[in-house]
Amino acid sequence: MTAMGDNDTGTLVARARSRGAYPHVVDTGSDPDKTSAMDAIAAALSFPSWFGRNLDALYDSLTDLSWLPEGEHVLIWVAADVLKRTDPKGYLAIHGVLSDAQRALAPNGNRPVNRRLVVLLADG
Repeated sequence: MTAMGDNDTGTLVARARSRGAYPHVVDTGSDPDKTSAMDAIAAALSFPSWFGRNLDALYDSLTDLSWLPEGEHVLIWVAADVLKRTDPKGYLAIHGVLSDAQRALAPNGNRPVNRRLVVLLADG
């Protein structure tokens, strides 16, 4: 997981597309909590209706992505620092799941799928 600091979302999206990746922008809003952040991630990645809205289901969905095209998927979390301030425990829980999922879908990860997940934190 990479913190991108002051890079604007448009630039991050353009960089992802320029290398053939699929960008997915997550904006958790101005007053997020753990549940709304998971919902925003689910919406950005078009999770199926069976998504269970808990951390285990988040991990399972992130490490599946079978409903999306094969290739690299870049999850750009805009203003993740807002959740970090408003719900630090929720932020750490989601951050941990995102990190674990990214590792699982890395080239040497433990999931044999044709999809890769890269997570960028675009704090605002």
